[in-house]
Amino acid sequence: MISLNALKFLSKNLLAILGVGVFWVFVVLVHSCSLSSSSLQKKLVVGKGERKVSALMESTLKEMRNGSHDNSVNGKFGFGGGVEDVYGEDRATEDQLVTPWTVSIASGYTLLRDPHHNKGLAFTEKERDAHYLRGLLPPAIVSQDLQERKLMHSLRQYDVPLHKYIAMMDLQERNERLFYKLLIDNVEELLPVVYTPTVGEACQKYGSIYRRPQGLYISLKEKGKILEVLKNWPEKSIQVIVVTDGERILGLGDLGCQGMGIPVGKLSLYTALGGLRPSACLPVTIDVGTNNEQLLNDEFYIGLKQRRARGQEYTELLDEFMNAVKQNYGEKVLVQGTASVVLAGLISALKLVGGSLADHTFLFLGAGEAGTGIAELIALKISKQIKSPVEEARKKIWLVDSKGLIVKSRLGSLQHFKKPWAHEHEPVKELVDAVKAIKPTVLIGSSGVGKTFTKEVVEAMASFNEKPLILALSNPTSQSECTAEEAYKWSKGRAIFASGSPFDPVNYEGKVFVPGQANNAYIFPGFGLGLIISGAIRVHDDMLLAASEALAAQVKQENYDKGLIYPPFSNIRKISAHIAANVAAKVYELGLASHLPRPKNLVKYAESCMYSPVYRSYR
Repeated sequence: MISLNALKFLSKNLLAILGVGVFWVFVVLVHSCSLSSSSLQKKLVVGKGERKVSALMESTLKEMRNGSHDNSVNGKFGFGGGVEDVYGEDRATEDQLVTPWTVSIASGYTLLRDPHHNKGLAFTEKERDAHYLRGLLPPAIVSQDLQERKLMHSLRQYDVPLHKYIAMMDLQERNERLFYKLLIDNVEELLPVVYTPTVGEACQKYGSIYRRPQGLYISLKEKGKILEVLKNWPEKSIQVIVVTDGERILGLGDLGCQGMGIPVGKLSLYTALGGLRPSACLPVTIDVGTNNEQLLNDEFYIGLKQRRARGQEYTELLDEFMNAVKQNYGEKVLVQGTASVVLAGLISALKLVGGSLADHTFLFLGAGEAGTGIAELIALKISKQIKSPVEEARKKIWLVDSKGLIVKSRLGSLQHFKKPWAHEHEPVKELVDAVKAIKPTVLIGSSGVGKTFTKEVVEAMASFNEKPLILALSNPTSQSECTAEEAYKWSKGRAIFASGSPFDPVNYEGKVFVPGQANNAYIFPGFGLGLIISGAIRVHDDMLLAASEALAAQVKQENYDKGLIYPPFSNIRKISAHIAANVAAKVYELGLASHLPRPKNLVKYAESCMYSPVYRSYR
C-alpha cells in the first residue's frame, strides 16, 4: 500500500515535474488498488490547484481504508490484470459523458506511444525490464543508426514526394529523436520533402492528410480567450513561435487553416538545422476564414468555413494574440520572419560579378510585402556602404507589380509599403520593357507567378550583363519565375542563378551548372539560435545584416567554381553555428543581450547549445 504522505508528495510535485496547468488531469496508478469508474467520476476535479488533487487523493484513500471501494474481481474491476471496461466507456450510452483518462508516467504501452521518449526497437534489455516493455516489442534490439538506414531505405521506395512527406510526419509523431536524426543526417535529400517544395502540396491537401494536431489553432471562435488557448499547449518553455494566417502560402495563395504545414515545417528546421529544442518551438495558425472558394466548398476542409475577417476584427484578434504571447511566454519569445537569405546570396555573388552592392542596379518582379522587405534590407546594406540615408540607397532598386513599373506618377494609387519605391520614370507596363529601360544587373522574382522570366526577359538581361544575376524566388517549383535550365540556356550559360525551390544540375554545352537555392532555411534557424543564446531583448536590422554576412562568408571557392552563391546544405549545422555566433556578437555589440557575460568563443558556444537527436539512456 502506498502511504498517504507519499501520495501527497506526488500530488504536489507532479504539478512541478510534469508542468501540469489548467485543465490537465492526471491519475496515479498503484498496483494495490483499483477504483470503480463511478467513484472516480465523482471524485474527478479539473482545475488549477494542487490542493484539489491532494484532497481527491486523501478522500479516495479514506474510502479505500474504510472498504467502501469496489475491489472485487468480478469481470468489471480487479487487481493486476484481466480488467474489463475500467473507465465505464463500453457501458456508457452514446450521449453519456466519459472521461478521457491519461496516464502521466511514461512506461509500458504509454512510453511506446510517447514520441518524445519512444525509441522503438532501440530500447535495451535493461530498459525493457525497468519500463515494463517486455512483450510489447519484438525481441530484437537495434541501434538508432540501423533504424535510420531502414527508414531511409523505405522512404526511397516512394515515387511521390507527398507520400514521403506523410511518412516523415508519421515518424515525427511516433519517434521525435529518430525523425530529427534522419533529417539532420540526410538534410539535402529530405529538406525538399519536409519543406519547399513538397510542403506546398501538403498544405493544399492538409485537410485530407490531417492525422493529429501538430500545432496550435487559434480562430475567431477563441477571441477573448486566447491566453487560455495558449495554456492548453503542453510545453511551457517556448522560445520560438512561427505564425501564419494562411492567406499567402508560398505562391499558392489563400489556403486558410491548411497553412499550418508552413509553421510546422519551419520549426522542424529550427531544430534540425539550428539546434533548437523541439519543445521550445510552437507552430501557430491564426484562422480568420478563407476566401478560397474551393476550400469553402470542400467537405474535408478543417478550418472556419467563412470569408476572411478584415479590418478591426482581424486587428483585434492579432493584438490579443500578441499580448497573450507576451503574458504567457514573456517578452523574449521570437516570432519568426526573414528576408536576409537573399541579401546573403547577393553579397556572395559579388565575388563572381565584381563590385559592391552599391555598384549594382536591382529590379524586382513582385512588390508585395515579401519583395519590399527584401528590397529594404538590400537598401539598408547599401546605405551603410555608401554612408548615406536609406532613401538614397533605395534609388538603386526598382520594383514591378501587376500594373507595371512603380513610378511616382502612380503614387496616389499605391499601397503604403510600395510608396518608398516610386522613382521618377515614365510608366512602363511590361517586365521585359522595364528590363530594357532600367538595365538592371540583378533580376529578382518574388511575384508568386510562374514562367514570368520569359526567354525575351532573360535574353535582355544577358545582352547588357556579362554575368546576369537572376534569382527566381517564388515557391513552389510550379510558381518559379523560370527554371534553372531556362536561365542557363537563354543566357548561353552566363547567368548566375538561384531559386526558391530546388532544381537539378543542368548540363549546357558540355558544362554542368549547379543551381543554388535561395532557401530561407539557411538563415532563420541560425538567426533564431543567435538571438536565444545571447538573450536578445529586441531584434534590430543590423542582426539580419550580420546573419547575411555570416552566410555569405561560408561560401567556398569550390562552390563558386560550380556557379553556386550559397554553400551546400550538407554543412548546415556548422553554417547555423557561424550565423548564430555572428548574430549574437551583434546583439552584444548593440547592448541588447541579457545573457551575460558574453561567451569567449561564440561559435563553440552555439554548437554546445544545439539539440542532439541521439537517443538518451533511461534509468
